Amino acid sequence: MTIAEEALRMVFTDLDGSLLDHHNYSFHAALPALQALRQAAIPVIPVTSKCRDEVQALRSRLENGHPFIVENGAAVYIPEGYFPTQPAGTTARGSYWVCELGAPRQRWLQLLASLEGEFGDDFEYFFRAGDEGIAAMTGLPVEQAALANRREYSEPVQWRGSAAGRRAFIEALQAGGATVLQGGRFLSVAGGSDKGRALCWLRQACVQARGATTCHDLAIGDSGNDCAMLEVAETALLVRSPVHDFPVLARTAGVLRSQAYGPAGWAQGVARWLQHFPQLG
Repeated sequence: MTIAEEALRMVFTDLDGSLLDHHNYSFHAALPALQALRQAAIPVIPVTSKCRDEVQALRSRLENGHPFIVENGAAVYIPEGYFPTQPAGTTARGSYWVCELGAPRQRWLQLLASLEGEFGDDFEYFFRAGDEGIAAMTGLPVEQAALANRREYSEPVQWRGSAAGRRAFIEALQAGGATVLQGGRFLSVAGGSDKGRALCWLRQACVQARGATTCHDLAIGDSGNDCAMLEVAETALLVRSPVHDFPVLARTAGVLRSQAYGPAGWAQGVARWLQHFPQLG
């Protein structure tokens, strides 16, 4: 197809299980595709359940200076000066313009604490587990686990009980006002936001700031908590997971599915997507 020069191209990507390997968090297999995107001046936007401090550390390793979306869409961080003017609806905080879409973490910590009597040891969450407990649950080094515990808008929860108990637990969280999303490893307890809403907000901000006429965007994910963004992007790439099936989407058109797992599948899908832009080849 012929793509007008006024069109903006963007990649919005989940991290764990997609760009990062499910078991060892490596992105090595995705490096050729990342380089191809960099050469084509296509921004790679992390959209993740991770918190700001975790993403900042990863962006440094990726040499990525683009905006990012944290905690399943709870906030959008745009590096100050990334656009000619500060977008409406953002607050200047440190070196970022921040658009907050979700409720604060403390609300969900209070809700989880209120359920400890009913569900006992059937669940654990990051705040209660502490840095050492998070390291045990995730396989992360303790220093990285400490970053994961600096959350601002959401709380990851590990369910340890029965399937029936899990359903009752989720219903109790929802009754308390929470949105519960299943990620690759944990339930994410938050509210008032999702990855799709955040993607749409940032995409529109980019289109306006760059003076583009349209946007050709690719959303990449492997889990249920990615569905909201996979549904709203022009093209969705579902990355094969070694531990669960592809997430189920309502859409049928514009959907790619990788054959390889994790970052290797990520690279496969990006290469297929780039084939739609022959002038980049």
